Amino acid sequence: MPEPRVGPSGALDGLADALEARVSEIVASVVEVATSTGDPTDVGPIAEVVRRATYALAEQLRALPPPGLEPRGPHRYSGAVPAARAGAVPLLRVTRAWLRWRDLCVDVCADEGTRLALDLGAVGRALTAARSSCDAALVGACGAFDDERRRVQDALTERQAELSFQATHDALTGLANRAAILALAQEALVRARRRRTTVAALFVDLDNFKDVNDTLGHRAGDELLRAVATRLDAPTRGAVLGRLGGDEFVVLLEDLTGPEHAFDVAARLLESFRDPFRIDGLDGRALSVTASIGIAAGERQSAEDLLRDADIAMYRAKWSGRNRAVAFEPEMQWAARTRLELEIELQSALDRGEFFLVYQPTFDLSDMRVTGVEALLRWRHPERGTVAPGEFIPQLETTGAIVSVGRWVLDEACRQGAAWHAFGHEIAISVNVSARQIESATFVDDVRAALEGSGLPAGLLTIEITETAIVRDLARSAICLESIRAIGARIAVDDFGTGYSSLAHLQCFPVDALKIDRSFVSGMLQGRESEALVHTLVQLGRALGIETLAEGIEELPQLAHLRGEKCASGQGFLFAEPLPADEIRAFFANWSGGVAALGTA
Repeated sequence: MPEPRVGPSGALDGLADALEARVSEIVASVVEVATSTGDPTDVGPIAEVVRRATYALAEQLRALPPPGLEPRGPHRYSGAVPAARAGAVPLLRVTRAWLRWRDLCVDVCADEGTRLALDLGAVGRALTAARSSCDAALVGACGAFDDERRRVQDALTERQAELSFQATHDALTGLANRAAILALAQEALVRARRRRTTVAALFVDLDNFKDVNDTLGHRAGDELLRAVATRLDAPTRGAVLGRLGGDEFVVLLEDLTGPEHAFDVAARLLESFRDPFRIDGLDGRALSVTASIGIAAGERQSAEDLLRDADIAMYRAKWSGRNRAVAFEPEMQWAARTRLELEIELQSALDRGEFFLVYQPTFDLSDMRVTGVEALLRWRHPERGTVAPGEFIPQLETTGAIVSVGRWVLDEACRQGAAWHAFGHEIAISVNVSARQIESATFVDDVRAALEGSGLPAGLLTIEITETAIVRDLARSAICLESIRAIGARIAVDDFGTGYSSLAHLQCFPVDALKIDRSFVSGMLQGRESEALVHTLVQLGRALGIETLAEGIEELPQLAHLRGEKCASGQGFLFAEPLPADEIRAFFANWSGGVAALGTA
């Protein structure tokens, strides 16, 4: 250690030199004390602050004026404050460290003062400076810890407010969520009983929202939901507006004198959907959306009962044609219960052998020759008889059971087609598949297995898929359909013109046929719009070398018009309704009479 000096600038220069010379010793001793009873996870902040504080004290001693004069500069003893503010060191450790540092500095100054025979008054001033530095550092550290405590408390309060908001509000739209709606509805029912007024819940569900997600993507779907939430705000001012999840919104109305006011609000809600929505990602195109509304008004035992009844009424609105409001009636509960029972029974219908296929013939419209059949799924319920496809196929889609049922349909249709082929009927067979099947990793293998297991020539099998299912995942669909074509089967796009795809998609997929939706066929003689669309689709098919097939031909004028448009093929009740397999061969044999009857249409 170098010899301390007593410089001309002050009697305490030697003490300052001694402190600087023993910095490492002081730091080591302080760190040892500070970590002796705690977790020595990180001593870096303590060591650095002590080192800086020791040098600062040395500079302060050099700056102390003779007795009677004010100090020439501010004290520099706040090195612990940044460490405390950062929360790097617990307050107890900071206190231990500073008290130890004070004692060490006092000892160094006292020892060096005695060795240098300094004036006791000068040494006392040095010791006072060391103690004052320590006291000021501890005060600063405590202040910093208090600031940090308040900052943490403020952050905690803010976070609690955020969590409370999130617990009661929908993250996507900012509207009240299901938990909040149930609580508010329960409170409203209690108030209604006390005031003898009426409460109503309006259950608002977007029509065909799944198609938006499937074709335009979930980001566009989310943007649409936010836009709908904004659109619904104006006609529901003064009411509670919430989102239960998915595309389901709810409106709570209080203090009604009767249910009529609920219908007025529902009418305004439906009117708010009249203008199309403009959202990002549609290249400036507008998106037209409608909604179905269920209304439940009056006394209920609980909020759950009120929302349940509104939900049931909403489903009745959808079954009645969508884009309308329907009020709940007690008999609707029976229909809802029946639907649930069917869903449960549907889960084992395949194992019990309750599914069967019927076949609707298709025809070449130029000469009315039978060209094939479309296999259609039916369910023979042991108690209810034959269940309409619209009642159970959506449930198969929702539960995912359509994949296993669809595999059975492929096997059965190919087996039946091979049997007809063995009898000399070169008849093609079409099978509808869902988006769930296309997305299944086993679908291509399912098709291959059905063909190989039945012996049906691959060229006689047509896979029908809706345009909505195709554009749900363009890349996956392209790979899947190319693989189907590689097997040798044909591809038909069903219900073309009803979805959100563009004509450009036809060039991206190996499409052999377009099926014109029955709604256009039925409307082409009643309005120019459907007539023009049918004309466009037929011309498009001819330009691309794709067969066009019209669905739902039921009248001779429709047949004549389609023939005039040069539509290649068709099917409908005008020719034949779907038939069981054992009646198809007889139909093939007897159809020559039908040719004569329709040949001049």
